[in-house]
This record gives sequence, structure tokens and C-alpha cells, in this order.
Amino acid sequence: MRSGTEFFLGHVDKLSDEELLAPSALPTWTRAHVVGHLARNAEALCRLTSWARTGVPSPMYASKEQRDADIESSSRLPVARLRSELVSTAATLADDLDSLSEADWNAIVRSAQGREIQASQIPWLRVREVWLHAVDLGAGARVSDLPSGVLDALLGEVSGALSGREGCPAAVLEATDRGGSRWRLGPDAVDAVTVRGSAAELVGWLVGRSSLRAADGGEVPELPAWL
Repeated sequence: MRSGTEFFLGHVDKLSDEELLAPSALPTWTRAHVVGHLARNAEALCRLTSWARTGVPSPMYASKEQRDADIESSSRLPVARLRSELVSTAATLADDLDSLSEADWNAIVRSAQGREIQASQIPWLRVREVWLHAVDLGAGARVSDLPSGVLDALLGEVSGALSGREGCPAAVLEATDRGGSRWRLGPDAVDAVTVRGSAAELVGWLVGRSSLRAADGGEVPELPAWL
């Protein structure tokens, strides 16, 4: 989480104020939206940390509408303030996590999607945000820059999550740089398409950041949204 935060901050620091207001790699979002989202996400995860420490329910967001509105308003902040809030909220989250006791880490909280999770998973929620959204800045970061362990964790998590979604196609994912390791996507079907690529290429496709070709050179099936 810390190294991912440094990675994200480093790419933001490379951007001029004008570049920060330019479009990101995400549809309808500027880079300021991405930065604002990361600042508000840190605060949301601090609320989960408080929940774990006190036992008092404190959801990440009051509603999806409130989350979206906060991101929009953050994107319109003066750039200097936006940069400052990105740094300060990340530091506060790190400090809050450091303050958790062993018992706190085992507390049950809820993710933004309503899933019950142990507080020990909070850092992983932030790991996904900082690494993938660094790519979304469109400032030079690529999915292949993600650490090997993060890529492997995403392959397992995202393929499992998508497999439970309505309309998920049947596919077998084969990572060419993982000794041919495979992950099944969707239903177990004899006509499942094989999708082959590096771990980074597979993750990029699963999370909607890049496209791939099937192993036979044909089109890969369309995936449902991950989050």
C-alpha cells in the first residue's frame, strides 16, 4: 500500500497544474477527478478503520450518489488544495491503520459494495486503488508496472468476482509469464475460449484497462463490469 501510494503520488507530481485538469484515461473523468477520488477513498477507508477500532458502524460512503458528488466537487477544488488533500489523507490512513490492535484487525466491517470483510483487508482495498488509478491518470504508468504480487492477487480476485456476475462468459485465462498458470472465468464449459497473455495483460483486460486477443487470434468475449 505504501509503495503504491508513493507510485501514485510520484505520477501526480510529474503533472503540471494544467495537465492535472486534462482528461484522464477514464471516460468523463479528468485527472483531477482521479486525484479527488483517491483523496476521498482514503477518508472512506479511515471510516472503516474507525469502525474496526471502535465497533461503531461507519460506512465508507452514505450512498453511491454521495460518493459521486464528493468526487465531482473534489475535482473542482483549487489544484494546490487538491494536491495537499491527496497527500494528507493518504498519510492519515496510514497512521490510522498503524494504530489498529491485533483484535481490531479481526473486526468485521463492510466494503463499499456491502460485503462483510475483516479489517485486515482494508490495506488491500487501498492497494487496488492506488496502483490501478495510477494507470488511469494517463501519465505514463502501465498495468505492467504493478508489482508481481499485486498482479497475481488481482488475477485471482477479479476472475472470481466476475465469474459470479450474470452474463460472465466462459473462458480460461493462461498467464504466459507464470509458467502457464490458469484461472477459470465464468461457467465450466467445454467451449470456453482460451485467453492467453502476460499476467499484466490479463489483469488489464479483466479490469477494463486494455484489450486482448483470444489464443486463436479471435476476439475475446465481452466482460461484465468488475466494480
